[in-house]
Amino acid sequence: MALKNASPWPAAEPGMSAPFQLHREALADVAADPAAVFAVLDDHRRLSAHMEKPSLMMAGATMKTELDSLRGQAVGSVIRMKGVILGVSLHVEEVVTHHEPPFRKTWETRGQPRLLVIDQYRMGFELAPAATGARLRVWIDYSLPTGFAGRWLGKLLGQVYADWCVTRMARDAVDFFNKG
Repeated sequence: MALKNASPWPAAEPGMSAPFQLHREALADVAADPAAVFAVLDDHRRLSAHMEKPSLMMAGATMKTELDSLRGQAVGSVIRMKGVILGVSLHVEEVVTHHEPPFRKTWETRGQPRLLVIDQYRMGFELAPAATGARLRVWIDYSLPTGFAGRWLGKLLGQVYADWCVTRMARDAVDFFNKG
């Protein structure tokens, strides 16, 4: 698995206008065909499972994922995450903006998220056929928080957090198909 800041794939979603200054991504080869990998990653509860487990990156806290009736599996579907980290109540609402099984899915923040080290973001994954199954790219385009404390925390930890997120999503997909 490789962590990169640049790739041959386009980082921005065509037609979107939100200004994201930063980009991180993880690449992985998954031992399954793209359709099988897409089906696993399209389950947003599974995709964001790393947020629901206490970890050092989450300061021991968790975020709970809530899905609408479309379960994050169609354009317009809404995903909400809520939690309390270091005594601060956090929340983010995301909307699926692109859903093209079995190759691509994109979602982005809607409204103003309340997060610690990143602000608004667009995130997604792409799959391509590969000799060993599928080539997976998980990416995030994001902005830093605007307040003084948030901007300082974002400059200090935003890239580390973004790398952790995309790497965990890619690693979880690889691990899912390596179980057997």
